Amino acid sequence: MKRQPPTHGRDHSHNHAVTATSANRRKLVAVLAITLSVMVVQAIGAWISGSLSLLADAGHMLTDSAGVAIALLAATLATRPATDLRTFGWQRAEILAALANATVLCAVGVLVIREAFLRWGAEPEVESGIMLGAAVLGAIANLVSLAILTKARGQSLNMRGAYLEVFGDLLGSVAVIAAAIVIMTTGWVRADAIASFAIGLLILPRAILLLKDVADVLLESTPKDVDLTRVREHIAGIPGVVDVHDLHAWTITSGVPVLSAHVVLDADEVDYELGCRTLDALDECLEGHFDVAHCTFQLEPKGHLRHERAVHD
Repeated sequence: MKRQPPTHGRDHSHNHAVTATSANRRKLVAVLAITLSVMVVQAIGAWISGSLSLLADAGHMLTDSAGVAIALLAATLATRPATDLRTFGWQRAEILAALANATVLCAVGVLVIREAFLRWGAEPEVESGIMLGAAVLGAIANLVSLAILTKARGQSLNMRGAYLEVFGDLLGSVAVIAAAIVIMTTGWVRADAIASFAIGLLILPRAILLLKDVADVLLESTPKDVDLTRVREHIAGIPGVVDVHDLHAWTITSGVPVLSAHVVLDADEVDYELGCRTLDALDECLEGHFDVAHCTFQLEPKGHLRHERAVHD
């Protein structure tokens, strides 16, 4: 009976359950509670004061609340274990949540800009005092939410999206404050329409950028911080490696990059010792130079190269 080789010193289990969004769930819950509370206050204030910009800011907060709620739901799904049917579990749920969030943001931005143009020709009465108070409250709440999300904003698309939404809310509140002061001091009510238009312009670019990042993940584009040319050079520089082909890098969800490659060795056959030695060198190479959490390598003897090219070309 052929002796089975002992388990190699690497841990081949990969825990994909804890994603960046799920790790920051409490922060998202806190931001959701703050945003919903201020949104209600601003909506009431907009109804009483007649301010379109304050209503636009409240609508923006409503979409932000929906986005955070979707992110929380996705984070819960993402913790579900992998199965034979879904080998990476539900981690892509976070990306789908970011897609829904960005889509809603785009729709709200277009709607706000449209209403601002319609309001330009009219001169409705605006209660600037109520408008100013509600906007100041919104700005304070947004500052608190930004403080909560600052450290987590670079960990995932959903956390980045939540941070950008709150930051946009803050800028929107500042625009409403400025419009309220102008109306209060000069009586020029078109400042309300201008503030609404500015809020719409704040929403759209952020939504489009978020959509682009989501598309990159769904299209399995190479992660921005991974240079495949350098990866190929490093792998080819490992002693005994004569070629690298079928090199791919993509992202399952934010914070979970993966890489696969076929590595051709200068040997007639790949035995256990050579395989282990090469895998150790590959791990050390990538761990030292690239942030790739999950790597899969197919080791091939040089005589197998012709067959591989015939299949993949």
